[in-house]
Amino acid sequence: MRMNEVTFDDSRPVDGYGPGFFRVGGEIVEGAVIILPSGVTVWGGYGDVARLVAAAGEIDVIFVGTGAEIAQIPRELRAALEAAGLGVEIAASPAACRTYNVLLSEGRRVGLAALPV
Repeated sequence: MRMNEVTFDDSRPVDGYGPGFFRVGGEIVEGAVIILPSGVTVWGGYGDVARLVAAAGEIDVIFVGTGAEIAQIPRELRAALEAAGLGVEIAASPAACRTYNVLLSEGRRVGLAALPV
């Protein structure tokens, strides 16, 4: 088996997560997080739609992590993201983080908005 080290260029992968936090590019972010090519910020949750919609020029797909378990997101959030031209993928936060990292390593234009576990 051949192993290759994954490189992320200037992007910031999710290195880890735990109760109430994410570790992104080696830095701890308390609470919910938004990770975009332009940077990492705290996310206000499902009602914090404007920053995600504003990212439509930077990314093609946004992964929404719903916490420890997969759950539906509010219809208004999905509608706003799709109206902005973003693909929306919903998953439990651990799965959303893993998938985000894989696509990020492939150079894809992805973002992550995740609630903590």
